[in-house]
Amino acid sequence: MIRTAYSTKELSAAVAEIEQQCAGFDPHVVLCFASPKYGPAELSRKLQNAYPKACTVGCTTAGEIVSGRMLTGSAVAMCLGAETVEGVAYAVVQNPREKAAVRDALGKLEAHSGKRLAEMDIRQYVGIVLADGLSGAEEQLMERIGDLTDVFFVGGSAGDDLKFERTHVMAGGQAYTGAAVLMLLKLRKGFDIIKTQSFVPAGKTLVATEVDEENRKVVRFNGKPAVEAYAEAVGVDPAKVSEEFMNHPLGLMVEGEPFVRSPQRVQNGAMLFYCRIVEGAELEVLNATDIVADTRAAVEAKKAELGGIAGIVDFHCILRTLKLRAEQRCDEYGAIFNGIPAIGFSTYGEAYLGHINQTSTMLVFR
Repeated sequence: MIRTAYSTKELSAAVAEIEQQCAGFDPHVVLCFASPKYGPAELSRKLQNAYPKACTVGCTTAGEIVSGRMLTGSAVAMCLGAETVEGVAYAVVQNPREKAAVRDALGKLEAHSGKRLAEMDIRQYVGIVLADGLSGAEEQLMERIGDLTDVFFVGGSAGDDLKFERTHVMAGGQAYTGAAVLMLLKLRKGFDIIKTQSFVPAGKTLVATEVDEENRKVVRFNGKPAVEAYAEAVGVDPAKVSEEFMNHPLGLMVEGEPFVRSPQRVQNGAMLFYCRIVEGAELEVLNATDIVADTRAAVEAKKAELGGIAGIVDFHCILRTLKLRAEQRCDEYGAIFNGIPAIGFSTYGEAYLGHINQTSTMLVFR
């Protein structure tokens, strides 16, 4: 069984309201995504006190999602019971840039589960990764996870209501910054993953010919200053390229599907991105499509494929949320999850086979 709850009240009352909405339920896992207004350390402590036998994990956000609605300034929670979760473990990565720290965290997950990651059935085990959204360490974290296990890890980068000052992850009654939390779930009925991004290739390719990977900066595309090459591909004046970033990000194409790299800003003719681009990468210029229609189609298709969905955790890019807000379509997006136990949050980046942008990565419980 899966239950969801939410509150917009002040901290103590919010935790009490979440408890009330999940009354009579004894969860193995409590996921909580909350506005930083709540104070993550105190929220994490109160949640763990409220559910002392559960694994409590979460992070701060830039907007929240709960069954049927999109919210701001709230706390949303999902309680997963024994009918869904057979086993759970979590580990904190204090420095996600360090390979040894990631290896040690995965080792703790192995020790708790009593099984080597290499021996785990990837149809039954799945990982959730929540990372500090301002650390700039998501690529190293995801690459190291991918090097050490075939278990899928899906998740997102914590937000801070667009202040871009400090983000937090939470686990076991504590809150951390500059860190990541890895949670490993053994599911009784398995899982699936939805990755949806509302873009199609425009038929124009940019090759990153000079990059500063550490700072997520592209200096040149196709041998030209990055801004000049991008403006030419999109068909705009170089002085106005930033106006096109939302609707025309770039995509690293894998088997015909884009893994989105979103431009952030211009810097002296170069372009800074929200995730890393490696030198020599070939990227497609993308054209935006309809977020609501595309997401609804992806969820309905998965529901038909699986014969129903028990629950969804939606890691939803803040750039998608900003577009929905600008178009006044947040209610439409939230309605996609009517009738499904679902929570999620607006992220500073999404995690699935790497670090990506302008995407919804969803963990689907069968």
